[in-house]
Amino acid sequence: MKLYQYPNCSTCRKAIKFLNENGAHFDSINITEQPPTKAELKAMLASYSGEVRKLFNTSGMQYRELNMKEKLPVMSAKQAIDLLAENGKLIKRPFLLKADKGIVGFKEELWAAFV
Repeated sequence: MKLYQYPNCSTCRKAIKFLNENGAHFDSINITEQPPTKAELKAMLASYSGEVRKLFNTSGMQYRELNMKEKLPVMSAKQAIDLLAENGKLIKRPFLLKADKGIVGFKEELWAAFV
């Protein structure tokens, strides 16, 4: 599994603690230094039935600064994937991939079922 996370994010730290406590083997990657690839973002998008908004960190400063609330509804999925692949701070985190499926955000009950 690959866990894209941001070290200063308390939710990411909770996710790491959960994975460690449950014996999960994962590679931890700083999402701001190395965002997920376009292929990984497409796999995550498929996990959310094409709902591209689910992949965005809608409460983040970059989301607000780039006025994504207005831009996102008129963007194509390809445009959104391209933007996310270039800017890890726009991506909802933690971002966990297992094979070709994924989950974003951290809700323990959902992660327990996923892991």
